[in-house]
Amino acid sequence: MVKFIIPFITAFIITVVAIFVLNFFAGKIRWIHRKSKRHIHQQNVFRLGGVAMIVAFVVAIFLNKDLFINASLYGVLIALAIILIVGVWDDMREIFWKTQFFYQVAVAIIIFIFGVRIYHITNPLNGGIIDLSSGFAIIFSIALVIFWVVLMINSMNWLDGIDGLSGGITFIGASTIFFLSLYPEVNQPPVAILAMILAGATLGFLIFNFYPSMILAGTSGSMFMGFTLAVLAIFAGTKIATSILIMALPIIDFVWVIGERFRKRKSIFKPDKNHLHHKLMEIGWSQRKIALHYYIITAFIAVIALNTRMIGKSLTLVATIAIVVITLIFINKKLSANKLLD
Repeated sequence: MVKFIIPFITAFIITVVAIFVLNFFAGKIRWIHRKSKRHIHQQNVFRLGGVAMIVAFVVAIFLNKDLFINASLYGVLIALAIILIVGVWDDMREIFWKTQFFYQVAVAIIIFIFGVRIYHITNPLNGGIIDLSSGFAIIFSIALVIFWVVLMINSMNWLDGIDGLSGGITFIGASTIFFLSLYPEVNQPPVAILAMILAGATLGFLIFNFYPSMILAGTSGSMFMGFTLAVLAIFAGTKIATSILIMALPIIDFVWVIGERFRKRKSIFKPDKNHLHHKLMEIGWSQRKIALHYYIITAFIAVIALNTRMIGKSLTLVATIAIVVITLIFINKKLSANKLLD
């Protein structure tokens, strides 16, 4: 276990040190960052958490002697460099959504070119394996990689609306992938090491981001967390179903908000405060209470995901969708009733 604990501690320490250094210099130079239209607690708080996490993740990889940096991992590192640049750019001066989307697709294509691919998927109907490694199936494979990466990046980006939420969910997700990677049928020690590096980096960030936050993830941070979880899911034997369960709350919220914006004929790319965590705050929940409930529910789902097969995962996902949708409908009705009383 030492070979997994050391990278975790390394990433944790580097993140903590980087946050102190970045906050110090940002204060000295009066670093200007744009105000988020989605995040609640943002006054005098720097959006540099993503920079610290990315630096810690990359440095911890190069310091680890048990990791062989192959073409796939080089592709991931190149993609992270792009995410860092684009994220900081957006944190300083908001980027048009089409530009962000372009770079999200670009990093997905880059990792695909470097070998981060979905070579097969499990047939949900009969449990059989569908090969995507040759012929026209490769086109479906690259489309699936792009869809998966973009979905995870944006789900995490939209989740990052209150203190401690995105970091906590990422920590639970990374921990789940760590345990999954050690299963005999998966047996991916390098992926377990990467998952521990991600867990260490996010925990180092989380202790400064839990309410009241001293630092925010920023666009670079939310993109980093979503992207890295997406890549690790592919590395861990294409365990996308497990990752979907881990990210069930933000993904369901993501789809719900898009549906609401379509229904109200609003742009689906314009930030607002209609997410589940924002609605919970409207009915009186504190940021800490919301974050802790998200952690508990996600951890509970993660335990189920680690101990069930495809049918169990599917039933859990359906049940989670039903519960979240019912909750959203109930909250919307309560908020509407409150507005009528006012």
